[in-house]
Amino acid sequence: MEKTDLRSMTPEELTAFLATLGQPAYRAKQIFSWVHQKHASDFSEMTDLPASLREILAEKCTVELPKILHLAASKQDETVKFLFELSDGNRIESVRMHYHYGDTLCISTQVGCNMGCAFCATGLSGKIRDLTAAEMLGQIEKAEEALSCHISHVVLMGMGEPLDNFGQVVRFLDLVSHPMGRNLTARHITLSTCGIVPKILALAEQKRQITLAVSLHAADNLRRSSLMPVNRRWELSELIPACKTYFEKTGRRVTFEYALIAGENDSSDEADRLIGLLKDFPCHVNLIPINPVEETGKKPPSKGVVKAFAARLEKGGISVTSRRTLGADIDAACGQLRRRKEQTDFV
Repeated sequence: MEKTDLRSMTPEELTAFLATLGQPAYRAKQIFSWVHQKHASDFSEMTDLPASLREILAEKCTVELPKILHLAASKQDETVKFLFELSDGNRIESVRMHYHYGDTLCISTQVGCNMGCAFCATGLSGKIRDLTAAEMLGQIEKAEEALSCHISHVVLMGMGEPLDNFGQVVRFLDLVSHPMGRNLTARHITLSTCGIVPKILALAEQKRQITLAVSLHAADNLRRSSLMPVNRRWELSELIPACKTYFEKTGRRVTFEYALIAGENDSSDEADRLIGLLKDFPCHVNLIPINPVEETGKKPPSKGVVKAFAARLEKGGISVTSRRTLGADIDAACGQLRRRKEQTDFV
């Protein structure tokens, strides 16, 4: 019998579930606190609950956290990559990145991915399943426990396409920002998407204050479709207006992620096309020299090319930053560590 996942429940849902067990409403607040503030992973830890209730919950429910299979710490910076094993044996990755303003965790939202982007290791094996909100939260809790740190910012930019798992991702956003739980401010959360237009519009209607980061990587449909198959379904003529709607509904400036790939999308002509696409739109472009992925054969451009590309965008009136490459020595690109584990036995 499949157990009920309490970590993915809101306080209201917990209250309703416990009522079916004949339990008073205040028990829901106790359990929610144990799970989301004290990060309990076993009902035996919930010492203010009656032993009889703990036994019933252990039989019918779960608050299990992922297991850390492997932890790789970069010798170049303070980046740490986690390989987690879920309760069904599937594996996912997270990356802790340290910045001057705090610790950011890049989390996964799916096991694998169906989007098939040409430069990404995650999609090489396709999508296996969606993650639950509890499994997303668990990545944060286990990272904090392992590193004795406080995760102040969360980025949904690991394995998987968040908007392809819309229901559980929205549930995660509700839980991670809940005042009775972690209470993470929405402005410290970034959600990255390859461009699923209907879900961008649905998210816009919720008027959350999270940052929307859209993986763009090319400024014309032909090139973008070759890099990102999703563009064959929702072309730039639909994507850019959807991003403008997101800005209008939320007041939050959209970030466009642009992975620079040597010899493919890093020329001055490509920069000019990007300027033309985004002009008169209050957005931001984040340039990301790709981490090399052996299976794709794609490599990052030189620092000089990145600098010249950024300068051309700035001259064209586009707000731009260049993200420093982190964790290249620990397979920090999404899906690399999981894929290498599938091929070798290093744990």
